[in-house]
Amino acid sequence: MSPDPRLKPPVPPRRIASHEEAIAAAESLAAAWAPGAARRDAERILPWDEIEAFTASGLGTITIPRMHGGPGLSFVTLAEVFEILCAADSSAGQVPQNHFGVLRLLEEAGSPAQQARFFGAVLAGARIGNAGPEKGRRALTHNSTALRRGAGGLRLSGQRFYSTGAIFAHWIPTRASDPEGRAVQVWVPHDAPGLQVVDDWASFGQRTTASGTVIFDDVPIPEEQVIPVWQRAEIPGLAGPVSQLIQAAIDSGIALGALGEAVRFVQEKARPWTDSGLERAQDDPHIIADVGRLQVDVWAAQAVLREAAAELDRIAAVPVTAESSARASVAVAEAKIVTTEIALTAAEKLFELAGSAATRAAPNLGRIWRNARVHTLHDPVRWKYHLLGNWHLNGARPARHQWN
Repeated sequence: MSPDPRLKPPVPPRRIASHEEAIAAAESLAAAWAPGAARRDAERILPWDEIEAFTASGLGTITIPRMHGGPGLSFVTLAEVFEILCAADSSAGQVPQNHFGVLRLLEEAGSPAQQARFFGAVLAGARIGNAGPEKGRRALTHNSTALRRGAGGLRLSGQRFYSTGAIFAHWIPTRASDPEGRAVQVWVPHDAPGLQVVDDWASFGQRTTASGTVIFDDVPIPEEQVIPVWQRAEIPGLAGPVSQLIQAAIDSGIALGALGEAVRFVQEKARPWTDSGLERAQDDPHIIADVGRLQVDVWAAQAVLREAAAELDRIAAVPVTAESSARASVAVAEAKIVTTEIALTAAEKLFELAGSAATRAAPNLGRIWRNARVHTLHDPVRWKYHLLGNWHLNGARPARHQWN
């Protein structure tokens, strides 16, 4: 199938060299994204321009190691960037999540030649998507997508879903089994014959992430585009914790956005309750107390998120061990719990504080609660509590996979 005509060829982005430059770029993007977020959600307009602007800003390169020409910025920076973008528009902000998760796996499992090739492609403006888990009731790790070897070389077939970012991507990696049944990651260019990206994402939240279906129909795959992740099965790493850190940062951003919208609506549009005797809703002592409580809870979640990111930075600075990999999973589980809870609470309190006028269709503030509810289902927070309890009670190390 022909590639999506809306996908522009890579263009070399601006180079970002520091935390401060990355934050400034994220804040500039957020200011540009926010005014159109409600309309994009209501009419399900995919954020093509917004994602092109993200790439042009250089933010897609910030975690590329210095030895490969990138700035090698911290996980603290990465978390703050996602938080800022998702406060403005969590659908557009979520799109690059797999870009960074895949880059971390490339750093850990790719050969020197693969690292040079794909890190170089990102520095030249390429975006990376992902073909996610398969549909159905079996475990997320179930995989029937497979490579087979024929007279012409390797061919990839299978069907995936939850493929956030794939429609916007120049490269679409996916998990598959190699001809020997071992786990591999296969990198597929967006214009490969037999590749089809289907925009069939129809969730009530995160509506414009285009997290739908990717079909691989006998796609030819050169050997050099296969990363043998099976070789990493017993080697500890940080690919899973990095992925989880990003999910927590998205939820923290949703909470920030919800609190910001609540404050603006109360200041500009809400009216005081009749029994208060007040002229302005923002002088209501109950609203004041609730805003104060929400602000404290948001700050607390941000602090846990930043400490988790800092822990990943400390762990990544030296060779990763089974123990330090486990600590990384514990740290991001803590962050995932508190950011999940504050995202849901802040999105709910937005309407309680702003009043019935906030439920009208025009401002489309309902998207914030819908986004919080949908994104926090990325992986069940009940299992984060179990992970923490098992670690603290029994010293049990978390299983190593992309959801831990």
